[in-house]
Amino acid sequence: MAAQQYRAKIHVREATPEDVPAIHRLLRKAYNNDDMMAETPEALRGALNRFPQGQFVALWEDRVVGYCSTFVIRSEVALRAHTYAEITGNGFAARHDPRGDMLYGMEVAVDPDMRSKRIGQRLYNARKELCERLGLKGIAFGGRMPGLARRLRKVGSVEAYVEAVQKRQIRDSVLHFQLRNGFEFQRVLPNYLPSDRQSMGYAALMVWHNPNVPDESVVRTMPKDPTLERAVRVCTVQLKMRAVSSFSEFIANVEYFTEVASDYEADFVVFPELFTLQLLSAEPRKLSPADSIEALTNYTERFRDQMRDLAVAHNINIVGGSHPTKVANGEVRNVAYLFGRDGAVHAQEKIHPTPNESFWWNITGGERLSAIQTDCGPVGILICYDSEFPELARHLVDQGAVILFTPFCTDERQSYLRVRYCAQARAVENQCYVVLSGNVGNLPNVENMDIQYAQSCILNPCDFPFARDGIAADTTPNAEMVAFADLHLDALMRARNDGTVQNLKDRRFDLYSVNWKKPLPEDEEPDAAAGD
Repeated sequence: MAAQQYRAKIHVREATPEDVPAIHRLLRKAYNNDDMMAETPEALRGALNRFPQGQFVALWEDRVVGYCSTFVIRSEVALRAHTYAEITGNGFAARHDPRGDMLYGMEVAVDPDMRSKRIGQRLYNARKELCERLGLKGIAFGGRMPGLARRLRKVGSVEAYVEAVQKRQIRDSVLHFQLRNGFEFQRVLPNYLPSDRQSMGYAALMVWHNPNVPDESVVRTMPKDPTLERAVRVCTVQLKMRAVSSFSEFIANVEYFTEVASDYEADFVVFPELFTLQLLSAEPRKLSPADSIEALTNYTERFRDQMRDLAVAHNINIVGGSHPTKVANGEVRNVAYLFGRDGAVHAQEKIHPTPNESFWWNITGGERLSAIQTDCGPVGILICYDSEFPELARHLVDQGAVILFTPFCTDERQSYLRVRYCAQARAVENQCYVVLSGNVGNLPNVENMDIQYAQSCILNPCDFPFARDGIAADTTPNAEMVAFADLHLDALMRARNDGTVQNLKDRRFDLYSVNWKKPLPEDEEPDAAAGD
């Protein structure tokens, strides 16, 4: 009789983007639904995008019951006084440094119903194995002390509390566990996490030394991210708004430019904001602004299906400009769709409608902003006016976005320059690439689309690894054409870590941060395929 195959009930593996909703639910449960303690889904994605091999989940029969998050940092930073916000970049692992020599533990959480199954031990072991595999000096983190608030008055000081735990005069479940796992107490960190009421905001800086690496040396064997080793070729389409007689004619025009970009082996082709307004020219009569938008929303399903098919057929990721879309509550949103060449469809709503969009078309603003995972790395979309709000770009870059796509629609030069100058600022302050794609020409029979002005471009940070003027490629103003550029992600990472200026690393996390106030419903997946 053949031996039966049994699968272990508990196993630890690297986390994936698909695990994020389950991890978030686990954190909420572990911290008793305390939003001040649990990381947001956006922060979880940020850590995954920056250092995927440092994020672990423990599974019990395919259910996520444990989570562990780490990143790499320089030991001199990890071992000096710091707060959680400063060291982790407000929970996004924004301080991850591939040249660092120490692993920093950002989070460990275990399902309260599973705490007798040594899941925490397995996660700590995974951390140690990763540290040894990368040849790092050790592991550091700010450890919680959940018994502190109950006993501080009795022992007199935080340092006295730690000493009592070390001498086993007092039991603190977390600190005792860490000491038992070979971690050494270094110092008390005041104001580490003010929302941790049980620890009264304090943390114990704990360190584990890699026994295989002498203190004076470190062997950096950080696995290379294959995504960073290749250039990402981007094509921006400066599209002429033209009258069309049917939806098929509109799609044929879009396919022409998609095929051109594909022939040049581009990874992305980007179309302008509201380029689907051409479809209104096929209406039998001129419509009022409100009726125009209502008519356009009727094309949404066909538009998504056809664009998805184009992306798959031409093996290219399509940033499909934007299209007015009716959402579940009946409101109309200005939505940018990213059609992956793998058939996935992602949606990003415009957060800030312009006064004209709100007044004439009754378009309302979206409420979420999420980086989108693609086969070329995480990207983000800021539709036109959204590029003029620096908090939005920073929120996307915190989640790991390295390229920001900005489809835009502007009527004359000064409107265009607002978008252009702001997009250039976003590239500099976030050390990322920004791709602009705009409309030209006019649609005289379509309300509120009388004239267009654009000079589409592909922008980069202003530093030595990049084009001198911060412009990787641009177009002739007001001419229908395309522009290509190869975006080197490894150069971007070098600039972030070794550039003349290092905007992302030099942020004062102790003074300011971007916090998204409205959480997503627990069952909503930000990057879910639209219409599926």
